[in-house]
Amino acid sequence: MRKKKFLLWGAKGHAKVLSEIIHLKGAEVIAVVDRDPNLVSPIKGLQIINGYEGYRNWLRVMKKEIHQFEISAISAIGGSRGVDRVDYLNMFRRDGFETPSLIHPNAYFSEQAFMGSNSHLCASSYVGVDAILGDACIVNTKASVDHESILGHGVHLAPGATLCGCVTIGDFSFIGAGAVILPNLTVGKNSIVGAGSVVTRDIPENVLAYGNPAKVIKEINDA
Repeated sequence: MRKKKFLLWGAKGHAKVLSEIIHLKGAEVIAVVDRDPNLVSPIKGLQIINGYEGYRNWLRVMKKEIHQFEISAISAIGGSRGVDRVDYLNMFRRDGFETPSLIHPNAYFSEQAFMGSNSHLCASSYVGVDAILGDACIVNTKASVDHESILGHGVHLAPGATLCGCVTIGDFSFIGAGAVILPNLTVGKNSIVGAGSVVTRDIPENVLAYGNPAKVIKEINDA
């Protein structure tokens, strides 16, 4: 049986995480793109393709093989760069790639949950019944999304973050490591909840909030 092949955009730590998941799924990474040519490739023996121009050149060579060999593409960019993950996803779609999501074999994803394209469920993460995840989300190591919670596009839950039931997270928001969002609350679009925070009331859009209980510290003006 022919191995599934992947292109990764991004060559830092999150690319290593995704390449491991791809390997565990019996697939292989055949190309890695990054704008920083000085990075060490996360895949031994595989040279980094340099930025957008290098990607376009690679694409011209591989165009016929994208469909023939079912090459998939995924954005391997972590942190709070959800907008970038969605932008690259849209580019991959325009260029004809398959854009699947990746689920670590040790993650739990309910049969009654839904997930969009190019999202990532890392080791020991949990997504419960009737949860909805948008495109290009990251549910990082040991993060938890309980029943009926909703993640917009480009959301990142850092390691150990916990969403109790019926929580809504707006597009491109970042929930820090170990943060807890109590049930039936909303975190608005483009907001950041600091590591270890406990959210006990709704958080508006475009703000940084942290603490126990979490309080809005400042607006994020460049959101």
